[in-house]
Amino acid sequence: MTDIEMTHAEHLAWLRQARSHLRSADPTLARLIDDRPDFDPQAWMARLVPPLDLYGALMWQIIGQQLSVTSAGRIIARIEAMFDGALPSPAQLLGTEQAKLREAGLSWRKIATLRDLAERLLDGRLDQEKLRKLPDDELVRRLTAVPGIGPWTVQGALIIAFRRKDVVLRGDLALRKAVKAAYQLNHLPSEQEMTDIAEPWRPYRTLATFYLYSAPAGKVGRSAPAK
Repeated sequence: MTDIEMTHAEHLAWLRQARSHLRSADPTLARLIDDRPDFDPQAWMARLVPPLDLYGALMWQIIGQQLSVTSAGRIIARIEAMFDGALPSPAQLLGTEQAKLREAGLSWRKIATLRDLAERLLDGRLDQEKLRKLPDDELVRRLTAVPGIGPWTVQGALIIAFRRKDVVLRGDLALRKAVKAAYQLNHLPSEQEMTDIAEPWRPYRTLATFYLYSAPAGKVGRSAPAK
Protein backbone atom coordinates (compact mmCIF):
# COMPACT_ATOMS: atom_id res chain seq x y z
CA MET A 1 0.00 0.00 0.00
CA THR A 2 1.33 3.47 -0.88
CA ASP A 3 0.71 6.85 0.76
CA ILE A 4 -1.65 7.61 -2.14
CA GLU A 5 -3.84 4.63 -1.16
CA MET A 6 -3.74 5.21 2.61
CA THR A 7 -6.28 7.03 4.70
CA HIS A 8 -4.92 9.68 7.05
CA ALA A 9 -5.33 7.36 10.04
CA GLU A 10 -3.55 4.53 8.23
CA HIS A 11 -0.72 6.86 7.29
CA LEU A 12 -0.25 8.00 10.90
CA ALA A 13 -0.23 4.38 12.11
CA TRP A 14 2.31 3.44 9.44
CA LEU A 15 4.46 6.44 10.34
CA ARG A 16 4.54 5.45 14.02
CA GLN A 17 5.57 1.92 13.09
CA ALA A 18 8.21 3.12 10.62
CA ARG A 19 9.73 5.58 13.11
CA SER A 20 9.86 2.90 15.79
CA HIS A 21 11.67 0.52 13.44
CA LEU A 22 14.18 3.14 12.30
CA ARG A 23 14.91 4.24 15.88
CA SER A 24 15.69 0.66 16.87
CA ALA A 25 17.66 -0.11 13.72
CA ASP A 26 19.96 2.91 13.56
CA PRO A 27 21.12 5.22 16.40
CA THR A 28 21.89 8.03 13.95
CA LEU A 29 18.37 7.94 12.56
CA ALA A 30 17.01 7.72 16.09
CA ARG A 31 18.65 11.07 16.83
CA LEU A 32 17.33 12.64 13.61
CA ILE A 33 13.82 11.39 14.34
CA ASP A 34 13.84 12.52 17.97
CA ASP A 35 15.18 15.94 16.98
CA ARG A 36 12.04 16.50 14.87
CA PRO A 37 9.12 14.57 16.37
CA ASP A 38 6.59 16.48 14.26
CA PHE A 39 8.32 15.96 10.90
CA ASP A 40 5.67 15.14 8.28
CA PRO A 41 7.23 13.37 5.26
CA GLN A 42 4.13 13.88 3.12
CA ALA A 43 4.08 17.64 3.69
CA TRP A 44 7.85 17.89 3.16
CA MET A 45 7.59 16.01 -0.13
CA ALA A 46 4.64 18.11 -1.27
CA ARG A 47 6.71 21.28 -0.85
CA LEU A 48 9.43 19.87 -3.09
CA VAL A 49 7.52 18.21 -5.93
CA PRO A 50 3.90 18.56 -7.11
CA PRO A 51 1.77 15.44 -7.65
CA LEU A 52 2.95 13.83 -10.89
CA ASP A 53 2.23 10.71 -12.90
CA LEU A 54 5.08 8.40 -13.87
CA TYR A 55 5.96 10.28 -17.04
CA GLY A 56 5.97 13.61 -15.22
CA ALA A 57 8.09 12.18 -12.41
CA LEU A 58 10.58 10.70 -14.86
CA MET A 59 10.71 14.02 -16.71
CA TRP A 60 11.40 15.79 -13.41
CA GLN A 61 14.23 13.36 -12.70
CA ILE A 62 15.68 13.46 -16.23
CA ILE A 63 15.76 17.25 -16.19
CA GLY A 64 17.58 17.10 -12.84
CA GLN A 65 20.36 14.82 -14.05
CA GLN A 66 23.74 16.44 -13.32
CA LEU A 67 22.11 19.75 -12.36
CA SER A 68 21.63 21.63 -9.11
CA VAL A 69 18.14 22.00 -7.72
CA THR A 70 18.14 25.67 -8.74
CA SER A 71 19.18 25.04 -12.34
CA ALA A 72 16.73 22.17 -12.78
CA GLY A 73 13.95 24.28 -11.27
CA ARG A 74 14.50 27.06 -13.79
CA ILE A 75 14.25 24.63 -16.70
CA ILE A 76 11.13 23.00 -15.26
CA ALA A 77 9.50 26.42 -14.82
CA ARG A 78 10.24 27.35 -18.44
CA ILE A 79 8.79 24.07 -19.70
CA GLU A 80 5.69 24.42 -17.54
CA ALA A 81 5.18 27.92 -18.92
CA MET A 82 4.88 26.33 -22.37
CA PHE A 83 2.06 24.04 -21.20
CA ASP A 84 -0.24 26.20 -19.06
CA GLY A 85 1.70 25.67 -15.86
CA ALA A 86 2.11 21.90 -15.96
CA LEU A 87 4.59 19.43 -17.34
CA PRO A 88 3.54 18.04 -20.73
CA SER A 89 1.99 14.64 -21.32
CA PRO A 90 3.80 12.23 -23.65
CA ALA A 91 1.58 13.31 -26.56
CA GLN A 92 2.12 16.99 -25.82
CA LEU A 93 5.87 16.58 -25.66
CA LEU A 94 6.02 14.69 -28.96
CA GLY A 95 3.90 17.42 -30.54
CA THR A 96 6.33 20.15 -29.49
CA GLU A 97 9.17 21.31 -31.69
CA GLN A 98 12.44 20.01 -30.32
CA ALA A 99 14.05 23.42 -30.82
CA LYS A 100 11.56 24.94 -28.37
CA LEU A 101 12.48 22.37 -25.74
CA ARG A 102 16.13 23.14 -26.37
CA GLU A 103 15.41 26.86 -25.87
CA ALA A 104 13.84 26.01 -22.51
CA GLY A 105 17.19 24.61 -21.40
CA LEU A 106 16.98 20.89 -22.14
CA SER A 107 20.02 19.30 -23.72
CA TRP A 108 19.57 17.41 -26.97
CA ARG A 109 20.35 14.17 -25.13
CA LYS A 110 17.62 14.77 -22.56
CA ILE A 111 15.16 15.70 -25.31
CA ALA A 112 15.94 12.42 -27.08
CA THR A 113 15.43 10.48 -23.84
CA LEU A 114 12.10 12.15 -23.10
CA ARG A 115 10.87 11.58 -26.65
CA ASP A 116 11.91 7.93 -26.62
CA LEU A 117 10.12 7.42 -23.30
CA ALA A 118 7.01 9.23 -24.57
CA GLU A 119 6.89 7.07 -27.69
CA ARG A 120 7.11 3.87 -25.64
CA LEU A 121 4.28 5.02 -23.37
CA LEU A 122 2.06 5.96 -26.31
CA ASP A 123 2.65 2.88 -28.45
CA GLY A 124 2.14 0.45 -25.57
CA ARG A 125 5.67 -0.83 -25.11
CA LEU A 126 5.40 0.70 -21.65
CA ASP A 127 2.10 0.96 -19.75
CA GLN A 128 1.95 3.20 -16.68
CA GLU A 129 -0.72 1.16 -14.92
CA LYS A 130 1.07 -2.13 -15.53
CA LEU A 131 4.34 -0.59 -14.41
CA ARG A 132 2.68 0.60 -11.20
CA LYS A 133 2.01 -3.03 -10.21
CA LEU A 134 5.59 -4.22 -10.70
CA PRO A 135 8.07 -4.66 -7.84
CA ASP A 136 10.77 -2.01 -7.65
CA ASP A 137 13.59 -4.07 -9.16
CA GLU A 138 11.55 -5.10 -12.18
CA LEU A 139 10.28 -1.58 -12.72
CA VAL A 140 13.85 -0.28 -12.65
CA ARG A 141 14.86 -2.96 -15.15
CA ARG A 142 12.07 -2.06 -17.58
CA LEU A 143 12.65 1.68 -17.48
CA THR A 144 16.43 1.61 -17.62
CA ALA A 145 16.06 -0.06 -21.02
CA VAL A 146 15.35 3.48 -22.28
CA PRO A 147 18.66 5.13 -23.28
CA GLY A 148 19.43 8.01 -20.93
CA ILE A 149 17.52 6.55 -17.97
CA GLY A 150 19.47 4.94 -15.16
CA PRO A 151 18.62 3.63 -11.68
CA TRP A 152 18.83 7.06 -9.98
CA THR A 153 16.24 8.48 -12.38
CA VAL A 154 13.82 5.61 -11.86
CA GLN A 155 14.28 5.44 -8.10
CA GLY A 156 13.37 9.10 -7.75
CA ALA A 157 10.30 8.57 -9.93
CA LEU A 158 9.24 5.61 -7.78
CA ILE A 159 9.10 7.92 -4.80
CA ILE A 160 7.47 10.85 -6.60
CA ALA A 161 4.85 9.06 -8.69
CA PHE A 162 4.17 5.84 -6.81
CA ARG A 163 5.15 6.82 -3.24
CA ARG A 164 7.15 3.60 -2.90
CA LYS A 165 8.25 3.18 0.71
CA ASP A 166 11.51 1.26 0.50
CA VAL A 167 13.64 3.22 -1.95
CA VAL A 168 17.12 4.67 -1.40
CA LEU A 169 18.88 6.78 -4.03
CA ARG A 170 22.31 5.42 -3.24
CA GLY A 171 23.99 7.33 -6.09
CA ASP A 172 22.52 10.72 -5.23
CA LEU A 173 25.25 13.18 -4.28
CA ALA A 174 23.08 15.18 -1.89
CA LEU A 175 22.09 12.05 0.02
CA ARG A 176 25.70 10.85 0.15
CA LYS A 177 26.72 14.25 1.56
CA ALA A 178 23.90 14.08 4.10
CA VAL A 179 25.01 10.61 5.19
CA LYS A 180 28.63 11.76 5.46
CA ALA A 181 27.55 14.60 7.77
CA ALA A 182 25.02 12.64 9.83
CA TYR A 183 27.29 9.64 10.36
CA GLN A 184 30.41 11.81 10.79
CA LEU A 185 32.35 10.00 8.08
CA ASN A 186 35.73 11.32 6.94
CA HIS A 187 34.88 10.58 3.30
CA LEU A 188 31.98 10.65 0.89
CA PRO A 189 30.40 7.18 1.05
CA SER A 190 30.49 5.04 -2.06
CA GLU A 191 27.32 3.56 -3.53
CA GLN A 192 28.17 0.22 -1.92
CA GLU A 193 28.67 1.90 1.44
CA MET A 194 25.30 3.63 0.99
CA THR A 195 23.70 0.27 0.30
CA ASP A 196 25.27 -1.21 3.43
CA ILE A 197 24.32 1.73 5.65
CA ALA A 198 20.73 1.64 4.37
CA GLU A 199 20.25 -2.11 4.76
CA PRO A 200 18.97 -1.93 8.38
CA TRP A 201 16.38 0.67 7.33
CA ARG A 202 14.35 -1.85 5.32
CA PRO A 203 11.42 -1.74 4.67
CA TYR A 204 11.36 2.01 5.39
CA ARG A 205 14.32 3.28 3.40
CA THR A 206 12.30 6.08 1.76
CA LEU A 207 11.38 7.60 5.12
CA ALA A 208 14.97 7.29 6.34
CA THR A 209 16.09 9.03 3.17
CA PHE A 210 13.62 11.86 3.78
CA TYR A 211 14.94 12.39 7.31
CA LEU A 212 18.49 12.61 5.99
CA TYR A 213 17.62 14.88 3.06
CA SER A 214 15.68 17.29 5.24
CA ALA A 215 18.08 17.39 8.17
CA PRO A 216 19.99 20.68 8.55
CA ALA A 217 23.29 18.93 7.74
CA GLY A 218 21.68 17.42 4.64
CA LYS A 219 20.62 20.70 3.07
CA VAL A 220 23.11 20.65 0.23
CA GLY A 221 22.78 21.28 -3.49
CA ARG A 222 21.77 18.27 -5.50
CA SER A 223 23.97 16.99 -8.27
CA ALA A 224 22.85 13.66 -9.63
CA PRO A 225 24.58 10.99 -11.60
CA ALA A 226 24.13 11.16 -15.36
CA LYS A 227 21.31 8.66 -15.14
